[in-house]
Amino acid sequence: MAAQALSIAANLQFLRERIARSAERSHRVPADVKIVAISKTFSAAAIRAAYDAGVRDFGENRVQEWESKRAQLAGLADMGATWHMIGHVQSNKAARVAQLFHRVDSLDSLSLARKLDSAAAGEKKILPVLIEVHLSDEASKTGVTESELAALAEGTSSLAQLDLQGLMTIPPYFEDTERVRPYFRKLRELRDALGAKLGRTLPVLSMGMSQDFEIAIEEGATEVRIGTAIFGDREQKG
Repeated sequence: MAAQALSIAANLQFLRERIARSAERSHRVPADVKIVAISKTFSAAAIRAAYDAGVRDFGENRVQEWESKRAQLAGLADMGATWHMIGHVQSNKAARVAQLFHRVDSLDSLSLARKLDSAAAGEKKILPVLIEVHLSDEASKTGVTESELAALAEGTSSLAQLDLQGLMTIPPYFEDTERVRPYFRKLRELRDALGAKLGRTLPVLSMGMSQDFEIAIEEGATEVRIGTAIFGDREQKG
């Protein structure tokens, strides 16, 4: 356990150094970039080690998995930890998601937005959300298309309990990571245009993972979703 904690702390130190260099290359400051630790499949002990090393934002993609770890991490939310739902949200899970998570990073339909809004009202909370944008031709990816984005953003902005904060995307995987740059640039352009259309700032651009976060930062990412580069190889279920 101690060895795992030391490894995670060392990984985070190296990650922050890489983030700082990427930020400097794009004339930004490292504080402009938030780390969201993708803790899905990793143990509660690994999450606590990352928290102890300074991480405050964590991403989970399954309601049941997060529920199984939540009791072991009781109290961290009161000490600043934020839990992000990063996976596709099924309509019948909307109420549990609104209850269990601080933010939904994968909003992909107006019907889901309405269900989350109703559930958040029941929880007496404002629920921040990101719209997931599908910019590739991969059928396995979820999210709205570029042509659907404005309508979903306008509809979400009209819902009292949801706070639209920005956009998220997951580009295709390429061995040559430079090939993801156009996807990240496109998301930034869409965010800027959407903010102008809505007449307000959308501060969050969530893009970039362990293999490509440096390019994402150079293209304007304000949050990077990092799993392997923090925790190591993903733990297998069962």
